[in-house]
Parts: sequence; C-alpha cells; structure tokens
Amino acid sequence: MDRGKKSINTYRNKNSMIYVDLKDVIRENALRYLPAKSLFRCTGVCRDWKLQISTPFFAHNQSNSFHSTSGFFYQTQAGVPSFMSLDPMAYGVPDSSLSFLPEPVDVRSSSNGLLCCQGRTGYRAYYICNPVTKQWKKLLKPNSDHGPDPAVVLIFEPALLNFISDYKLVCAFPSELGGYEFEIYSSGKGSWRTSGEICFSDRKLLPKSGVHVNGTVYWLSTQGITAFDVNSERSQLLSSAPGILGIINGKLCAAHLRGQKLFLSMLSNTHSNTMQMQSNAKAWVQMEPEIDLDISLPAESSSHYASYGFSSRYDHGRGGVVSVSSDVVLLRNGNLFYSYDIKKKASYYFGEIDVDTNARIVAYVNGLVEL
Repeated sequence: MDRGKKSINTYRNKNSMIYVDLKDVIRENALRYLPAKSLFRCTGVCRDWKLQISTPFFAHNQSNSFHSTSGFFYQTQAGVPSFMSLDPMAYGVPDSSLSFLPEPVDVRSSSNGLLCCQGRTGYRAYYICNPVTKQWKKLLKPNSDHGPDPAVVLIFEPALLNFISDYKLVCAFPSELGGYEFEIYSSGKGSWRTSGEICFSDRKLLPKSGVHVNGTVYWLSTQGITAFDVNSERSQLLSSAPGILGIINGKLCAAHLRGQKLFLSMLSNTHSNTMQMQSNAKAWVQMEPEIDLDISLPAESSSHYASYGFSSRYDHGRGGVVSVSSDVVLLRNGNLFYSYDIKKKASYYFGEIDVDTNARIVAYVNGLVEL
C-alpha cells in the first residue's frame, strides 16, 4: 500500500511540474500572438499572466507579433463609428463608438492597431487612437486644405527595436498648380510638412481608396492609379486592374467580382509603361484560379462613386468587394455583409449591418500598441 501511495504522489508531482513549465512556455512564447480581446480574457488565468500582459514591453511585442485582420470599423447611418468583428469571442474593442475621443469623429484610415479619425468641429482635427487602450493624440492643424473628404492614409509599421510608436499620415490634396500635392505628418517630428512633389495629371483621386504597401501609398483615380513613395517623395501614374485596391501577402492587389467568382490581380511591375513596345511585361498578373464564393452576391454594382467619375467596377455602394486586407476579403449585398478568408477558404456572415454607404469601411488589427 505504501508503495502504491508513493507512486501516485510522485506521478502528481511530475504532472505539477509539467503544468508549471507549460504555463511559462505559453506566457513567454504564445501569448503575444493573440489578439487584444483574447488577451484581456487571459488575464483571468493567473496572476503571472495578468502581470505579463499588463506591461508596456508585452504590448510592444504583441504589436510586432499579431497582424491578422480582426474586423472592420465603419460608420452607422446615424454617423456613429462601430465595429464588425470577424470573431466576437476573440476580437473586439471596449468602446466601438469611440466616445472616449473629445468630439464626434469620422473614421478615415487604419494601420496595425491604430485608427485615424477626423473631428467634425473647428478645423476638423485628425486624431490617432488605439480603440483597445483608448489612448489618443490630437494632431496639429495641417498647413493645407485637405477638403471635406480627405485622401488620407495612416502608416504605422511596428519595429522590434523601436519602442516608440512612430507613424505617418499622408494626404493627397488638389494643388493650385493643377494635379495633386502631398502633405505628410510625422509623429517623430510632431508636425506637418508639404512635399515638394506635385503629381501633374487630370486624374481625379478616389479619397477612400488609399492603400499603403511597403513604403508606397496608392490611390485609385479616374484613369488608373496614383502612387506616392513616402521615402523618396516621388509620385507615379500606374495602370489599374479591375476592382478595389488592397493588400495580400505584402503586395498590392486588386479584387473584383464577376458573377459568383472573386478575381484577384497582383501588381508585379510598376515600370511596365516604360518598357519597350515588344515587351511581354505586364503591370498586373491575375492570381489563379479565381475563387468560387459560397455566398449570394449581385453580379453588378450600382454607381456609388459616380460623383467621383468612377465606373461601377470600383463600386461597393450596394454590392461587391468592399475591402481586401491580408487574407480577408469583405463583401456586401445591400446591407448584408460577408467576409471570405482566402487562406482558410471559409466565409463568415456578419448579418445585416446599418452602414453609411458614403463613409469608409477600414480593416482593423486588434493590437495593444501604445501611443
């Protein structure tokens, strides 16, 4: 009997040691890959996990480790910001209406856990915020008039060795000389600066279409794409592919529907317009094969962008592709919204959403990044 009891106690002690080791392994190596809402639930597991998740160092690591699209911010018909989550149990924010900001705002852009919003009073200031932590910063008044619907794009790329959240805000605005100029806000300098670059063209930009990919911002225009390299501060006019702009696998893509099939094209050559006439180089390459959707969507879109001079192939006013971010494509049929995960080959039905069709819908990453 004594031997039996001793054997059982030893077994339990070994299991206890294994449990402690596994808990530490998860804390040090796995937690940072979880979204913010899941992490807040994990704080109730034990005191060690709660302390770990509460540190600024952990928030920095999580913002460098978790980059999955978690959902989409949008405006309701009443003008109130809201959030549709791809997984309500895992992704979420404590106040999707952003009422912690000092005034009512419109959501303009998003990047790796940060949101760019614009106030509705005074000079309509820009705000950069993290809707998870409710931290925010009001930016100085721009030097130039960005217009009522600014073509603004937020750029935040977390860096492992940079513990300060450096971000930029880039806005293309009509120039008095014709074409477009570019104004850049740098969080490091805390000020706006107008670039010396002017993109001379009669193209009209679609303000809501801005996408940032590898240091370059792209906007759809009436005759293709306008690109602005943030580092060299040089602009370029590119040909376009059918559909809205997005990002997949770190590359610029275009997505559109044809019937119940989703077509994706990838930008492969930004210099195709300067190649020799006999060259076979193409600016865009279609990703094969096309994707058969298991959801009901209209084959055609209405002309929501007609006021901008855009054809229906860019439209998502009543139906079609709304957003492409990472591996997630957001689609709509009237007020019914769906998402399709390219990697998992699975669709998700959000249901009927009260969305202001004139406002923006931006993809969001559920991160802990600190401002």
